[in-house]
Amino acid sequence: MKMSMFRTRTVVLAAAATAALGAALPTTGAGAAERPAAPALLEAIAALPVDTERREGYDRKREFGDWIDADRDGCNTRAEVLLEEAIEAPTVTGRCTISGGRWYSYYDDQYPTTSIDIDHLVPLAEAWDSGAWRWEKSRRVAYANDLSVAHHLVAVTARSNRSKADKDPAEWMPPYQDAHCRYITEWVGVKTRYGLTVDSTEKTTLMKVALGCPDTERAAAQI
Repeated sequence: MKMSMFRTRTVVLAAAATAALGAALPTTGAGAAERPAAPALLEAIAALPVDTERREGYDRKREFGDWIDADRDGCNTRAEVLLEEAIEAPTVTGRCTISGGRWYSYYDDQYPTTSIDIDHLVPLAEAWDSGAWRWEKSRRVAYANDLSVAHHLVAVTARSNRSKADKDPAEWMPPYQDAHCRYITEWVGVKTRYGLTVDSTEKTTLMKVALGCPDTERAAAQI
């Protein structure tokens, strides 16, 4: 399996990525709903600035560009994510032609071998609406291709990604119920990291879901 030095997801990296929340990902399982959400998650949601979304002027390709090959190893960002998240390694030939392999799509608890999308956890249009419209284009391109945070880009089934489209958690949540706490924790982490805003309905939804989430004290070792 090919592995780029630009993208090595270790527990250390994962822990650093969740530092924006002051806590790591929540666990799920029997009895989880009986314990309150970690205060750090609730505090992080409360700290997200509220503003009206602004879609005017958005054009995905013009404003965020395409997948790039940041380390010039022949594999663009999409391929790097596929290689990193594969649970059964694919074959890589030539200039990063990928075949075979198997992945876990946590949005819908599926194990696809084909029809896989790479999702921006906070979609590009949502990022634009939430403040990225103010950024220089170079920063938007960096956002679209950021491999430094484990949960910013995620391999999921094409069906779940296209169902989600550019919706926020008030409009769409993963069909797999046990993924909800992880999803909103990662959503808040991305919005916090990039200084993005939320709309009032989105914030209310995040808080409502978080109040039903379990504690997070063991999650750092589980990412």
